[in-house]
Amino acid sequence: MSDRHNRDIDRAPAPLPEPLPSPTIDSHCHIELIAKSAPNAPEVKAVLDEAASVGIEQVVQIGYDLEQSRWSVAVAEAWMGRALAAVALHPNEAPMVDDLDEQLREIETLAHHPRVRGIGETGLDYFRTPEELRTKQEFSFRSHIAIAKELDKTLIIHDRDAHEDILRVLNEEGAPEKVIFHCYSGDASMAKKCVSAGYFLSFSGTVTFKNAPQLREALAVTPLENLLVETDAPFLAPAPYRGSLNSPAQIGRTIRFMAEVLDRPVEELCRATRNNALALFGDFA
Repeated sequence: MSDRHNRDIDRAPAPLPEPLPSPTIDSHCHIELIAKSAPNAPEVKAVLDEAASVGIEQVVQIGYDLEQSRWSVAVAEAWMGRALAAVALHPNEAPMVDDLDEQLREIETLAHHPRVRGIGETGLDYFRTPEELRTKQEFSFRSHIAIAKELDKTLIIHDRDAHEDILRVLNEEGAPEKVIFHCYSGDASMAKKCVSAGYFLSFSGTVTFKNAPQLREALAVTPLENLLVETDAPFLAPAPYRGSLNSPAQIGRTIRFMAEVLDRPVEELCRATRNNALALFGDFA
């Protein structure tokens, strides 16, 4: 991912939270931006071990460009039982690619790998992508939807300032059976539409931010059966460590906050989000 997205990478890490009472899964992270190493290197093991020490036993490593999607496949191969992969061209990257058709074909080839269980992150981003590039961005999104449907993989959606168009494209193309809105950013009304369609909403550290009451309202109307938790590490560390380097180990702070909002036991949310992730991505073995 280009440097304009890497605003949190060189910051000090947040301290470890208390271990969770029951294990869960980080459904969306970018470990290579933390480890800065080969997929089978000790630096990756350190990230996974740290997460496991506080109850995050598995992670889904998410792709955003061709090179990094290859890295994601390799890390899922190297860490059997602990990591799975998703592959894609990020909606901010796809419009900048000269050979988009060729790269999409290569993403589809990677998607056939048995350790690849998701197609993403893909979608629409109107915050960073200028209007003149949005047609190409939407073409890429539609292409990823087609791959997910053809291969029966979970579609992982990046949605920034494009809520209605995301839903429009899903309706026009016909959504895959399994759809996740990663780092959910809509309001309660949109959350109800997503739940009605059978989509899953994945909440990150942003739900803890003081300036995001709409996310807490959306969380409140999301049934446990449609709920996931993620870090989007190394980005979006939860409060009170917003701006720190995020990592899969930080799930504990986010899920405890979510439990407070929902007035549900933390252990119940851990079990629900873990079971939902397994239903969407399959076994990690």
